Parts: sequence; structure tokens; C-alpha cells
Amino acid sequence: MNSPVKSQRLFEEAQHFIPGGVNSPVRAFKAVGGNPLFIKFAKGAFITDEDDNQYIELFNSWGPMILGHANERIADAVKEAVEGSLSFGAPTAMEVEMAKLICAMVPSIEKVRMVNSGTEATMSAIRLARGYTGRDKMIKFEGCYHGHGDSFLIAAGSGVMTLGEPNSPGVTRGVAKDTLTVPFNDLERLEEVINANKDQVAAIIVEPVAGNMGCTLPAEGYLQGMRELCDANGIVLIFDEVMTGFRLSKAGAQGVYDVKPDLTTLGKIIGGGMPVGAYGGKKEIMDYVSPQGPVYQAGTLSGNPVAMAAGMAMLTQINESESIYTDLANTTEAIEKGFQANLDELGLGYTMNRIGSMVSLFFTDQKVIDFDTAKSSNTEKFGLYFREMLNNGVYLPPSQFETLFISTSITEDLVGRIVEANRTALKKIH
Repeated sequence: MNSPVKSQRLFEEAQHFIPGGVNSPVRAFKAVGGNPLFIKFAKGAFITDEDDNQYIELFNSWGPMILGHANERIADAVKEAVEGSLSFGAPTAMEVEMAKLICAMVPSIEKVRMVNSGTEATMSAIRLARGYTGRDKMIKFEGCYHGHGDSFLIAAGSGVMTLGEPNSPGVTRGVAKDTLTVPFNDLERLEEVINANKDQVAAIIVEPVAGNMGCTLPAEGYLQGMRELCDANGIVLIFDEVMTGFRLSKAGAQGVYDVKPDLTTLGKIIGGGMPVGAYGGKKEIMDYVSPQGPVYQAGTLSGNPVAMAAGMAMLTQINESESIYTDLANTTEAIEKGFQANLDELGLGYTMNRIGSMVSLFFTDQKVIDFDTAKSSNTEKFGLYFREMLNNGVYLPPSQFETLFISTSITEDLVGRIVEANRTALKKIH
């Protein structure tokens, strides 16, 4: 590996002009030690930094690059769209085709509104739920992250959790009092909170598979029980599928668990990695959105033609494939089993959670089922492990509390290289 001279210089310069030198907190490497690498190029399964070091990359822009980096069909679609202008601020035929495809792939979505990010999608969905029900309160789950909207920065996961800031300054008491938090996977506690706030809860928002306290799966019957509680109490159930949408199945996590939410939020996978989001669901709820209804939400760049072209190219490839999810699951399982064999050989305490192409290694011997058990992980050991994996040519997400996202670009040969890098890294930190 080349010494990260250029990355170091860029980081030093960036700190003079960008808060913390980065435009998103987890990128700062504070949780794993050292300074961030600055990336200049990626193709397929590989990412290259400014010092020309190449890595096998296992988080794929935090999930959306399910087909690998710089997919040719997506790149060609973007190039063609750019020729017609970068933005119109007016309707396009591509928006209609994109909406039709999303509704066809996700049965719970009858109408959909395009936005510019997952955060914008979740903020809009909560506002819509409040407007539709006439209620103020919402319930979220400890360790679930739904973007940086004020309502969500209460017991959030991911970067907030990594930096030890479960609540953010700037979130008012008024906002906080309307956000109720419940432990993930605790249906009894959820019911208690609903009963204690009878006829006041507008929405429950949940990552059906949590990805921001590491990959954390719902217990058997948990999502179904949540659906029943919402039906019994007139509460809008929102599945935040910014990470899981079109990654776990063509219908997302709701397709895997066979539970239909009232609203679904989607993220950048629907733009092939470009800044895109969407929220959609039942017609009678979505018809409350302006200009059809009274709940206001707007955006000049919503349905941006370049992003829509990229998204159509991405989703069309996924929709055409008969085996993409089986192939991804098999590849990820091979990585998981290789890691487990290495950990068992060295006698290291660990937990691994996986579903489809999402997988996390936790440095704890507790079963990780919620925020508290995720926090039992040895974050110092993870930092050492992250740096050793990087030294061995594998780029992991720089936080114990993030998920690995595997792409179709990971071949059998690369699985072998990843597992061997894992073995070498674990030996170093053992």
C-alpha cells in the first residue's frame, strides 16, 4: 500500500473549509482511528483512493451500489440524460415511468412521490402521517436511524451512535416531546407506549431490518404484531426501506417478511446511487399530499431527469433478473461462513447477523437484537480490525454500527480474498 500522503493533505485542507473536514460525520474515521481516505475512482467491486491504493469495497456507498460501482447501463443512461439538461423543474415522462415501475415492484405502494434523499423521504412521510391522522406524536425505535430530521435524532443509531451523541443539540423540547422511543424487538413495550398515548400517535416508523446499529433482524412475528397494533389503533405504519428497499427483494424487506406498511420510504438505490429518495403507499394517504391534498411538500430537484434515468436503469436490471437476490445471498453467506470459521479458529467472541446481502460482525458474544445489545460490542477492537482490513486491501464501513452491503461484483475469487484478509486481520488483533 502507498502511504496516504494525498489523502492526508486533502483532509488537512478540508478542515479549513468543511466542518470536521467531511460532509457526513461517519466519514471522519473518528470511530476507527486515523484519518479518512479520499476516493477518486471506483469500478465494480473496487474503489481507489487519491494515493492510488485499491481496495475491495464492502459498503457500496452505504447500500445503493447493489450492481457494483460504475455499472455500464446506469452510466450510459446518465450520459444520455445529461445531454438533455441537468434539471428542468418541470414534469417528465421518465418520472411517470419510474413511478409506475416502483408501484409495480412494491405492492404496498399505490402512489409515490419522488424527493431528493432518504432523509427528505422520512421527514415527508412523518408530516403526511400527522396530516392524515390529525395526531402529533410518532414512535421510533432506539438505534434506528431515519436521517437527520429533528424528529428522528432521539436515540438514533449510525453516525449519531458512533459519535456518542444519542441526541443532537438544536432539537427543540417541543419536537422531542412528540417523539416516543421504544426498544427494537420489544412488542410488549410498544403496546404499552401506544396505550399510554391513546389516540395521540400518528405514526410508527421502523427500519424493518435495522441497518444503523449494525444489521439487526426483527424477531419472529415482530413486524406482524406491529402491523396489528397499528390497525387496532388507527396508526400509520411507515417502513423505512432506505437501506432494505430493492436490496433484500424486489419488494424490499416487506416482501421478505410479508408485511404491508401504510407508507414506505426509499433512498438512493432508486437513483443508482445518485441523490434520490421517495415515499409512497396507500392511495388514500398519498392523496393528502399537495397539490391533491393539504399536506405541503415540494422540491425543485424532485424527479430530476438525470437521477430518474439512473434509477430506471438500476431498477430495470434488478427487475429483469431472476436470480439476483439468490446470488447475492449465496455470496454473502460464503463471506459470513468464512469469517465465522476464522473467528472460531482463533476463539474470538463475536456475533454475526445476516439477511440476504446485508451482514454485520459484532465484537460481542451477546446476541444482537436491539440497541442495548449492539452497544455491548467492543468498538476499540472493531477500530483495530477496520484498520487491519484496510491494510489488507478490504474497505469496510468505518463504524461498528454500520452494515456491510455486498454487490453483484463480488466474485468467488474475491470472496476468497476477503475471507483471507479477515483471517490475517483477526490474527493481528487477537
